[in-house]
Order: sequence, then structure tokens, then C-alpha cells
Amino acid sequence: MLANRGKENDGRTQAPQIEAPLTIALVVDTIGNKGNGTSNSALQYARELERQGHHVRLVGVGAPEYPAKVNKVPLVSWVAAKQQMQFARPSDTLFRTAFAGADVVHVYLPFKFGRRACKVAHDMGIPVTAGFHLQPENVMYSAGPLKYLPGMSAFLYALFRFWLYRHVRHIHAPTEMIAGQLRAHGYKAKLHVISNGYVPRFTPKRQPAADAPVPVPFRIVASGRLTHEKDHITLIKAIARCRHAKDIELVICGTGPLQRYLRFRAKRLLEREAQIGFHRNADMPALLRSCDLLVHPSIVDIESLSVIEGMASGLVPVIAASDLSAASQFALLDESLFPARDVTMLARRIDWWIDHPDELRRWGAQYARHAKEHYSVEASVTKFVAMEREAVAEGV
Repeated sequence: MLANRGKENDGRTQAPQIEAPLTIALVVDTIGNKGNGTSNSALQYARELERQGHHVRLVGVGAPEYPAKVNKVPLVSWVAAKQQMQFARPSDTLFRTAFAGADVVHVYLPFKFGRRACKVAHDMGIPVTAGFHLQPENVMYSAGPLKYLPGMSAFLYALFRFWLYRHVRHIHAPTEMIAGQLRAHGYKAKLHVISNGYVPRFTPKRQPAADAPVPVPFRIVASGRLTHEKDHITLIKAIARCRHAKDIELVICGTGPLQRYLRFRAKRLLEREAQIGFHRNADMPALLRSCDLLVHPSIVDIESLSVIEGMASGLVPVIAASDLSAASQFALLDESLFPARDVTMLARRIDWWIDHPDELRRWGAQYARHAKEHYSVEASVTKFVAMEREAVAEGV
């Protein structure tokens, strides 16, 4: 069982009394590394599931009770490690031990570990659901020249469906955007659109007084893997073009293959030293509350939990509008959007928010309220449990 079960509920509603708690096995290649978004989501769901009275068995690399061994894949593992990801080695013995007596198994990723877990669970007569957390376009951006091959995206959607998703009846899709992509690519399972949600540690910062001056430095934060599709270079270039460039301090939270490149470009282009690198998830709430604006330049996103966490912390987001990203759904006004890769428009947006501190304060509070109402992990897990109960009722 997870630690801290039974402690205070951090201001959430009292955990509901459930007559028949479920025993749910969550299968995800990498669990122990909290720098990975899928790992964070799995851990957050696990804690909230247990708070709501259910029993959770985490299965994967770094799991406390059911740890898997690392599966080394030539070249691919090296690229994945740059993004805080490891592949787990399938083990029927591990799966049978972890799944014994479970009501349902939920698989996070369509790789060999998850596919074998699905097969073993079905052989044991246990229903399986799956989450769609890996956008094919993310894979393409890490695949070098392969991303330019015509039809590559459609091929990966079909491959993932063939590998895993045709074998399950219920799929968790974090956003309507990715659910639409799955429908368009022939996925026939029932799709449940459920946000990954944010945890109550992310609380709104104290907004400045009405007559408070614009802070100097003005801190802009971005969060995400340091890869091409997250497009942090557009943010660095945009800050360099801002009228307020000399007063802006940039913080980019993440790891990835472009870390050295981004640090080099930031040093060359920005007037103030930027912080670019890994931050522990436990430190993120305080960091976000210390900042003034969140910018999310990513081109590809299934949901973008980092934007939700920033909103919950009382930050106004400025988000890239991209056909391959669901993050733009969070924008509550035009000043929170800019066309993806548009350096000039992003610079204008940043300058606008700096020039309008009263609007920044007012909308920061509004975004915090909006996040609490729509994207809490408590509400998300309640919907997730309903999906799992539906799968259990249908059987294998």
C-alpha cells in the first residue's frame, strides 16, 4: 500500500465510503522516476485511488512491491533515458503474482511490458483497460529523419492499436483532442475522456496588491521535456524580442536531449541568466508560486499536466495553439494563446501581460478557480473508477 494513507485529505472533500472497493493493478514501464509525466500521473492516481478506499498494486520499474527489471533496447533506451523513461522487462511470474486476486488491470503504455501484462491478465480471467498516454507525434519528433516519412503518424496509431488497444474494451483518453484522433484512426473501444488531474499540493499563490508594481525580475516558467516538439527555443527567442527583455528571468523545468543546446542559446540571447534543467516534482508547487507567468510553447501534447498545475498555482498561461496539442483548450481568453512557433506573437503576449499587471492578477485568480473546478485529481479518479467498474461488470 502507498504511504500516507489515512492522513489529512489536503482540503478535499471527505473520501467517499465505498461498499465494494476495487483492487486495481496499474502497469506502467517506469514508476520510480518522478521526472516522467506518465509516472507522475500513475503515482497521483494511485494515491488518490487509495485515499478513496481502493487497493492499488503498482507494477513496473521502481514499484515498491512489484518491481520489474529494466529492459535494455539498443539505441531506443538511450533516447528514452534522456526523457526520464525506462522500458520494463516482461515477466509472467511478476504479472501473475501482482494480478492474483485483482479485479482489473490498467495498462499505461503499448510497449512490450504492457502488452504482455494484458495477455497474462486475460489468461487469468481478469479484465484489462488501457490509457492512451503516448502521442505518436511525440515518438516522431524523437525519431530523427523518420518523422518526415509520409504517413508515419497514421502508421504509429495503427501500430499501437494492433499492439495493445484492440485487445481492450475501454480506453482512458486524457482529452477530447486525443479521443478524436483515436476515433479518426479506427479505434473501436469505448473512449473515456478523463483528465490526468492535479494534486492538492498545487495551491494558488498570493496575488499582488492592486497597486503593486510589476516585479523585477519578472519570472516566466515553462515545464516539459527538453525536446524539439516542446519548442522551448521559441520561448527563448520570444523573450529576447520582448520590450521588457532586460527584466525577464526564465525558468525551464525538464530534462532531455536538447538541454545543452537550450542553455547555450539562452546564454547567447537572454539578458538575464536562465535556469534550465530538472526540478523535483515535490519542489514544483513552491517554484510555480514564485513565478509570474507560465508559457507553454509545445507543439505536441495529449494534455499537458504542467499547464494545469500552473493554473492551479495561480499563474496565467500563454499557450501555443497547435493542431497536435490539447493544451490550448485551457485558455480562457485570447491573450493566453499564440500561434505555435510564432516568436513575434509570443513576445507580444508576454509584453502585454507585463504591461497589464491588474489583468495578470485578476486572471491568475480566475485560472486557479477554473483548475480547481474542472481538473482536480479527486474528480478525475472518481471518473476513472467508474470506467474500471464498467470493465469489471463486462468481464473479460
